[in-house]
Amino acid sequence: MKKKYIFIIISIIFMLYPIKVEASTNTASSYVLMDMNTGRILSSKNESSSHLIASISKIMTCIIAIENKNLNDIVIVDETINQAHGSGIYIEVGEEITLRDLLYGLMLRSGNDAAVMIAKYVGGSIQNFVTMMNQKAQELGMKNTTFNNPSGLDDENNEGNYSSCYDMALLTSYAMQNEEYKTITKTKKHIVKTNKKTYSWTNKNKLLAYDYITGGKTGYTKNAGRTLVSTANIDNMDLVVVTIRDSDDWNTHQELYTYAKENYASYKVLNKDNYQVFGDTYYQNNLYIKKDVYVTLKENETGNLISHVKLTKLKNYQDNEEVGVNEIYLDDKLLTTTKIYVHKQKEQEKKSFWEIIISWFKS
Repeated sequence: MKKKYIFIIISIIFMLYPIKVEASTNTASSYVLMDMNTGRILSSKNESSSHLIASISKIMTCIIAIENKNLNDIVIVDETINQAHGSGIYIEVGEEITLRDLLYGLMLRSGNDAAVMIAKYVGGSIQNFVTMMNQKAQELGMKNTTFNNPSGLDDENNEGNYSSCYDMALLTSYAMQNEEYKTITKTKKHIVKTNKKTYSWTNKNKLLAYDYITGGKTGYTKNAGRTLVSTANIDNMDLVVVTIRDSDDWNTHQELYTYAKENYASYKVLNKDNYQVFGDTYYQNNLYIKKDVYVTLKENETGNLISHVKLTKLKNYQDNEEVGVNEIYLDDKLLTTTKIYVHKQKEQEKKSFWEIIISWFKS
């Protein structure tokens, strides 16, 4: 089937306002503030530099487990946990615990024993699981990342997991699209009962005391220093902050969220309840999108948005079929892409073969 394409460019114009000041942080060796919906960096410092990342590695361990196993599975703890040291949830050989509860122990208490047991159960072996971690990193475009274990521990030779603030923000943005992950990472307290013990775990992420914080993960080793990932929803902006080697990371994260609130806003640029493509005659305004589209911008940037619509003229299409995309650019930088669908009119279904041919040539 021969396809034709329609290219429609629409400028979205808003009023201009003065530029506000940049954020400044003094203690972080590396940091990034990112809009999770578009991947746009709002503020950063050395965001692509690769460092030891300690236990924020467990974000990858968690999402790999969620995507590859049933979280209701019962895991029987074995001698694999003897390979773990440092922070733990203190599970015992022979203990029976769900994979979901192991993930709570992993994310809330940073259990290294939970990390190795999860890796063994999900990957068949720890090494196979590490391979899965690196494959996912490559899939997500994490170019400055190498995983060597599921926990983030390192040793005197600095053999551990390496990544950058930017890469970890990419990973977190991806993980936060998963409802199971979102539920686990924002949980403040979790109680678990196994065949041996009852546990009560509180989340080490102190930022959860603030209503706008939606999740995150702490990390620390002597070699890596303090590492921290947090996510937030502020005035409809979905944000992530990552800091590496920051002795005052709690305050740095709050400072960056304050900067975002004072300098950025979330703008609805596509409305699913009132969606139209100007100039389209082929689909006769029967196009729609499935969700509203928001972008995070400074006030003085709103006049630089461009909406670029690409439609494919399908000769025979089904009701609710995908027929194009709507790209939103800030100047020449692509912010987000949204799929466009079509409702098929009943009267069109009744058209004769020749009526369809004539309408095709007319369009």
